[in-house]
Amino acid sequence: MIFYREGYNLPDIADKTVHLIVTSPPYPMIEKWDESFGVVDFEKQHEQLQKSWEESYRVLTDGGILCINIGDATRKIDGIFQCFPNYAKTVMMCGEVGFYHLIPILWKKISNRPNAFLGSGFIPTNGYISQDCEYILIFRKGRPRKFEPKDEQRYASSFTKEERDVWFSQTWNIPGNKNAKNDSSFPDEIPFRLIRMFSVIGDTVLDPFVGTGTTVRIAEGIGRIGIGYSLPKL
Repeated sequence: MIFYREGYNLPDIADKTVHLIVTSPPYPMIEKWDESFGVVDFEKQHEQLQKSWEESYRVLTDGGILCINIGDATRKIDGIFQCFPNYAKTVMMCGEVGFYHLIPILWKKISNRPNAFLGSGFIPTNGYISQDCEYILIFRKGRPRKFEPKDEQRYASSFTKEERDVWFSQTWNIPGNKNAKNDSSFPDEIPFRLIRMFSVIGDTVLDPFVGTGTTVRIAEGIGRIGIGYSLPKL
């Protein structure tokens, strides 16, 4: 189920009715999203996104989980190349909202350009580290979620040891979409793992920046209720 909205409110969702949020917002200071934010300013762009994290906190049930896929941004401002730490800023702002920050996942996207290099060739000192990783931040609202003993839906949602060993490791090696330059969606494997890890059959899973609808499609395909909101005009 996908809704269309303006701004950041989620008027169709009552308080404490969502069990899991899996999303990938527009990344501040990435040039292709400048027009959406309406301003080229790191702090102001994150202030806009924080409105969505406040709404996420409102709609999540106690013990609910928020997963945010986001990458740092690199670009030249006034002719100076620099990195804008979207990961660190998002952690701070979600903490201000009230979320507890859990151990994040480092998603190594297995770049299609393994030899890409920025800087001064083979001599020091003006080279830059290749950016081939993004983050999947994981936050919890309040204390861990509670279940009745031997809850049937919970046990029916279990994963295998092999899945657990891979999914709960901190580094994920998953190729990005082949047309990543023009396609901002994450590959199916990302929401599939997160939904299996942090929800049970019958739960409601929300993506407030639904994009192409990957999260909703995956959620509904594995027995959850999927809700998405189209990217607002920021």
